[in-house]
Amino acid sequence: MTSVLKCIAVLCSLFVIVQANINQCRDKLLEKCICGEHYIDRTEMFVVNCTNVGFTNTDALAVLPQETNMLVFTGNHLNILPTNIFGDTITLNDLQVIDMSNNGIKEIKGKSFHHVTNVRRLILNHNDISINDEYDRNFHHPRVFSNFVNLEELHLTNAFADNTDEELADDLHDIFVSSNLTKLYKLHLEQNEIKTWRDKKVFCDLPNLHDLYLGDNNIPSLNFDVFCLKKLRYLDLEDNNITRFTSSDLENFDVMANDPDRKDPLVLEFRNNPLDCEAASKYLYSWIQDTHVKVRNSDQLQCQTVKYGKKYIVNIKSLSESSHAKISKALTVLLVILVCILLTLLSAYIYLKKDSVRTKLSPVFDAISRKVQYTTIESQDV
Repeated sequence: MTSVLKCIAVLCSLFVIVQANINQCRDKLLEKCICGEHYIDRTEMFVVNCTNVGFTNTDALAVLPQETNMLVFTGNHLNILPTNIFGDTITLNDLQVIDMSNNGIKEIKGKSFHHVTNVRRLILNHNDISINDEYDRNFHHPRVFSNFVNLEELHLTNAFADNTDEELADDLHDIFVSSNLTKLYKLHLEQNEIKTWRDKKVFCDLPNLHDLYLGDNNIPSLNFDVFCLKKLRYLDLEDNNITRFTSSDLENFDVMANDPDRKDPLVLEFRNNPLDCEAASKYLYSWIQDTHVKVRNSDQLQCQTVKYGKKYIVNIKSLSESSHAKISKALTVLLVILVCILLTLLSAYIYLKKDSVRTKLSPVFDAISRKVQYTTIESQDV
């Protein structure tokens, strides 16, 4: 029995040593986290993972290992991101990815993020952020992302407090102007109840923007300027309240897609919008067939129509092809009717002018008759 206990003690000691070697967080404040090397996207990265560990403040972020490449700090219980959450004593030159999703964050101070100049991806999805408060003039922090000078991806899906659509639109514009996000490549703003933008040029201060995700909002039309986004590659507008695209919208898309300096094709996604069937079947479907813009899942696009007080959802392709088939059939029937009418009129005219026609055609018939007779005689001689 004693030998067995000794073996168990040795195994436990070895397990503790292995755990110490695997978990390289080093500071007691990070004891609930897991730190170490991982392969992510075929790249070896030093990851600090503090997921669902119950943190109620950001103290642990001030003692991150300097070699940290990726911080996963999700599923905790934060209310405010205070000033300088990464502290003053460390320099995180290797930090590239920050994921602070699902933390209940309501406020981000204007100077919360320091030492993040090399971060390329910032994820703040599923929080409750308010970036403006009508009762607090000092609440507005337009430079909240100003230190992310090399940021390429900004993920803000369902990141903001509910029922703040107009204020959010204004504040986002101020943020984009003030934060100098000149390298931002991809922007996610899905599920934020956005309806409109007071400034149509809300995204025009993002000169390198390639992918813009605005799905699952309440946008009723293309009510912002996309023409200023010269490098736009992908625009996601699915699951909104768009009923139609104007001819100007479609022309702008064409101009963008046909730009000789464009390196990538322009791709649109706008499924699951209440498109008007009449406009969709008359203009949108034909535009989709002719344009150089790639419309994702175009065969699955649907529109809405109302008949006898009931709302119907119809596949646009089927509706358009059915309409074209009906028009083609109608034109065929019309052509047949016109030919019949023409033949009838011609027959009536000949009947009424039969004497005159007979007089005019008699020399022709005589000539044909003589030619037939000559041919018959020659055949007999042979």
